[in-house]
Amino acid sequence: MTLYGVGLGPGQADLVTVRGKRALEDADVVYSPGRLSRSVATEHVPEARIGDLDFPMTRDEEKLRAAWKEAAAEIATTAREGDAAFVTLGDPNVYSTFGHLRRTLAAFHPEVDLEVVPGVSAVTAFATALGVEVTAGASLALREADAGQSPTGPDRMVLFKVTDAPATHAGLVEAGYDVTYGRRLFMEQGETLVTDDPSELDERDYYTLAYAERPDARVEQATDAFLEASDESGLVSDGGDYASDPLVRQERSESALCGDEVDR
Repeated sequence: MTLYGVGLGPGQADLVTVRGKRALEDADVVYSPGRLSRSVATEHVPEARIGDLDFPMTRDEEKLRAAWKEAAAEIATTAREGDAAFVTLGDPNVYSTFGHLRRTLAAFHPEVDLEVVPGVSAVTAFATALGVEVTAGASLALREADAGQSPTGPDRMVLFKVTDAPATHAGLVEAGYDVTYGRRLFMEQGETLVTDDPSELDERDYYTLAYAERPDARVEQATDAFLEASDESGLVSDGGDYASDPLVRQERSESALCGDEVDR
């Protein structure tokens, strides 16, 4: 039948998409690669339908390949007879373990049908938590910063796996970036923290991200003119005789906030 790769979002159970929830509820077995993804999945399906997979904490590629072959064989058995789901935090195609499963299935079990259900990526959740707007015309690069790495180059970067924030911070600041950090954002497990002080993140945590931006990287937007035209009272005028009437201006300003139209 079908294997669904389901993105669970950043970690809070109510950030799973409607389609993702439906795929979990319909699956005969929901396979989880770790404790955190399992805790989110069990908010949507009975624990009895969760299938745990064992992945060794190692960089030994031979051991990792053996573990993925074993996992793929178990999942394929279920998917050939019914529907299965493999869950991952974030989105299955963005810095996810799901890529290993996809490649292993393609090599050894090509008969398994695969469907990916996207999830809220840590990138977009991170930007929301920090109030960062990636505007039209702006570029954004994704980088890893494990073990104190300080990748540079693009004007804006979201860095994954910031496991040594002080070391990463030193390199980024030297390269001219302003940096803000977020730990376990939109996650129900662990302490959430947003800070620009790397000393507050001296404890290693795999779920720490950073946003690095050069101070002159902002892209001008057409709607900036609204803010530039506002007077001391915060009201915006776009010209015309009617704009001199304070009552009309106030009505138009309030209506703009509500999405309504006001007759002149």
